[in-house]
Amino acid sequence: MKLKIHEIFYSLQGESTRVGLPTVFVRLTGCPMRCVYCDTAYAFSGGSNMEIDAILSKVAEFGTRYVTVTGGEPLAQKDCHALLKALCDAGYSVSLETGGAIDIGPVDSRVSVILDIKTPDSGELKNNLWGNLDYLKKADEVKFVLCSRADYEWAKQVQAAQHLADKCTVLFSPVYGQINPAELAEWVLADRLPVRMQLQLHKILWGEVAGK
Repeated sequence: MKLKIHEIFYSLQGESTRVGLPTVFVRLTGCPMRCVYCDTAYAFSGGSNMEIDAILSKVAEFGTRYVTVTGGEPLAQKDCHALLKALCDAGYSVSLETGGAIDIGPVDSRVSVILDIKTPDSGELKNNLWGNLDYLKKADEVKFVLCSRADYEWAKQVQAAQHLADKCTVLFSPVYGQINPAELAEWVLADRLPVRMQLQLHKILWGEVAGK
């Protein structure tokens, strides 16, 4: 069983509630969406086919218990589920970063799903698979990447209508360079939202560096 892998690398987790943790990232090639703010377009193509055992061997070289499977869109490759299961079986603490357009129902229950909900200004609103919200667990996280004040207002309404904060952690993240983070912080405080504001630590540390 092979998957097309763009890269496997070791860095600090830059997003989610695991921010700052030394993590191995397994980046799968390919994505069906084209978000306007995408910072991993280089992973739309390329990479090499790897057996799951070879992936696990590479991950083990870094000596950390945290693994993030990302993309692109990792669930676009059907054998991603087998990879997630194998990583969990090997004892890793596994998170999955997914764009929200593909069914997360089959994802191993031991995996922490980081589920994007695409905002209007992302250009991919139409591809949100709303049924995914039914599968959310307490260990999962929902992320809104915000391009504008209009995106913020939309995300605020969705969060309230879907009672997302009662289901799992909700993340509000400004698009790097498009929203002043201090302004977003003021909006969240003024509206008393039950969400966690996050910045992309890897970009604060290293800027627009691919693979970080």
